[in-house]
Parts: sequence; structure tokens; C-alpha cells
Amino acid sequence: MKDHKVYADHAATAKVSERALAAALPFLGERFGNPSAVYGTGTDAAGAMLTARKRIAGLLGADASELFFTSGGTEADNWAVKSAAELCFAAGKRHIVTTNIEHHAVLGSCRHLERLGFEVTYLPADRDGLISPEQVSSAVREDTALVSVMLANNEIGTLQPVAQIGEICRERGVLLHTDAVQAAGHIPIDVKELGADMLSLSGHKFGSPKGIGALYVRKGLTLPPLLDGGAQERGRRAGTENTAGAAAMSEALAESLEDLEAKTARLLAMRERLIGGLLRIPGSRLNGDRQKRLPGNVNISFEGIEGEGLIVMLDMLGVQASSGSACTSFSPEPSHVLKAIGLSDELAKGSLRLTLGADNTSEDADRILEAVPKAVERLRRMSPCKF
Repeated sequence: MKDHKVYADHAATAKVSERALAAALPFLGERFGNPSAVYGTGTDAAGAMLTARKRIAGLLGADASELFFTSGGTEADNWAVKSAAELCFAAGKRHIVTTNIEHHAVLGSCRHLERLGFEVTYLPADRDGLISPEQVSSAVREDTALVSVMLANNEIGTLQPVAQIGEICRERGVLLHTDAVQAAGHIPIDVKELGADMLSLSGHKFGSPKGIGALYVRKGLTLPPLLDGGAQERGRRAGTENTAGAAAMSEALAESLEDLEAKTARLLAMRERLIGGLLRIPGSRLNGDRQKRLPGNVNISFEGIEGEGLIVMLDMLGVQASSGSACTSFSPEPSHVLKAIGLSDELAKGSLRLTLGADNTSEDADRILEAVPKAVERLRRMSPCKF
């Protein structure tokens, strides 16, 4: 259809699936009770929370007692990093290891802890956006409290060797947190295989409504609460529970993992076709490792253009995408991730992030491959600095 818009920004948010919406609706209507109430409507909601908790935990290879619901990935990241640091502070462990390409929720938490007297080592990613286990091993010290390395990068899609990093952390007696917000629902995750002590999720990245997330916390690890108030989430996370969100999140995660192998193969084929086609544009470069990346992620920079202008023009041509993280879309600064892997300010500002979902089609790829070269050419013609 002529008016059809190609949505290629699933890393920012995914459409709420019909199944997830159907799972949520009863708890916005007749089953509206507060899960903390002891009468029937409340115990019904509490039962639904437990069912959702068990289902999500099972899909991650975890126990229900290890899963705590949050408002999203940002809260989960803040809770993991800040509370793990607080827990280890009394034992004299005041050093944290992370990377220079983490989400701002982790980086901001680390900077907060630096102001409180912690020392943070920011491991530099290589030009492909990867961190090596050897870097982590060299950085860990006797006073290291926590290592936080994301499973999949939100901008360039690179997949980090978290399982190998987990082995190092276990050997050295250091807690490991991984931000799996972009990975969950898109690649298989088993918390035991990863060796993670904490793992962050956000439901709207794989088809649930916004405002619901979770933090996996390994059994035996008792994190101090990030939020003070009531005794919800077994005394670990205050605030009235989002029953509708939890029900939707469990359904969305289950749905996203169904036939995952076939979905992944289809996305990989589209991804490679898009990368191959877009790299034919003169002055283009792929950002991030071509193989060790999420199946639906394409991030390419173009010389001689400005990313915001490219996004606006692509929208006019029927393609909705982004130039980086949705969390920093109003920032004039170039992407910290692209700068970290060696791009100049100009090239970092000329980036395009396409993130595909299960509903994208080969016709969508056709339209992207038609629209992007056209938009790049027009912007270069308009630019006072000739390419």
C-alpha cells in the first residue's frame, strides 16, 4: 500500500502484541484488584502476579523466587548496580567494572556511585563494539564489587561474551550484572548458562505495554531495596504491583520465543540483505561486528549527512527508524557508543539504526533499500559541505 509505513525501530519499542493486550485487559477491567489486598479481588490479582512470575522465570531458566517486577529496564539497571554496590560497600569492596558502551541507565548509576566514593573502570570496546573476557579479567581487583556488561548493545546490536565473563566473575568472587533489555525475546537466554547474578529486562522491547520490566536476582543474593515504601515484591521493591503489565509481559515473552529459530533465520536474511545493499552507498560504514550482533540490528553511518535530517526524510518516504538510542533522541551530542568505537563526531551524527521485528517483511526491506539511498543523495545535495 502506498500509505504503508515501514516500522524499523523495534529497539526503541515494539508494538504491543494482540496476545499480550488480551492478557492485560482483564486486569484493567473486572479483575482490577490490588495484589496486596486479602479479599477475593486482591488474591485473584496476586495469583495472576505469581503465574506471570513463574512463567517469565521459567523462560529464563530461573526460579520464580528469583524474579522481581520493576517499572522497566532503567529501574532494573539502577537497582542492580546501586544496590549491589551498597551491599558490597561494608565489606570494603568499592570498585566497579563496566564498559564504555553501556546504556545510560548503567553509566549514570556508575557515575552516581563515583560521586559517593566508588572507583569505576570503564572498559573500552574495540572498533567492532566488543569487550573481551581478558579485559574483564585484567580489570577485576581484590576490592571489585561488581562487573556490569550488557548482553546486547542497544545501538549497534553487538553481543558480548557474558557467559565467559560470568566464569571469570565466579572464580574471582565478584557479582555480575548484565543488561539484557535488548536481548530478551530476541535470542535465547538462560541465566544459569550466563552465570549472571542479576539480569535486567524490559517488556516493551518484545511486545508488552510500556511500564513493566523485571530484575532477575540469583537465589542467595539479597539486594537492598532501591525504593522504600511498602512490602511489595517480597519486601524488595515497594509500590503497587502492575498486574496487567506482568500478565502482558509474560505472554509477550512466551510469544516472542515461539519458533525463535525460524524467526531468527528470517531476520538474519533481511539483516544481511540490508547491510549489503546499504554498504553500496558511497561513504557508508557498518557499525558493530557484522556477525556477533542481534539478528535484526543494522547500524550504518553515512559521510556528509546529519542523522536527524535523515530520519525526518525517511519518515517522509515511509520508513520509521532512528539514529541511535531512543533515550537520547533529544540530545545534540553524538552517540557515546559510536564515539567509543572510534567514529568522528561527524560520522557518529550521520548514523542510521534500523531494528527489525517479527512483523517486518521482505517488502519492507525493499522499501528501505529504495528509500535510504534516495534520502542520503537528497541530503548530500542540500548540504553546503559537498560529499
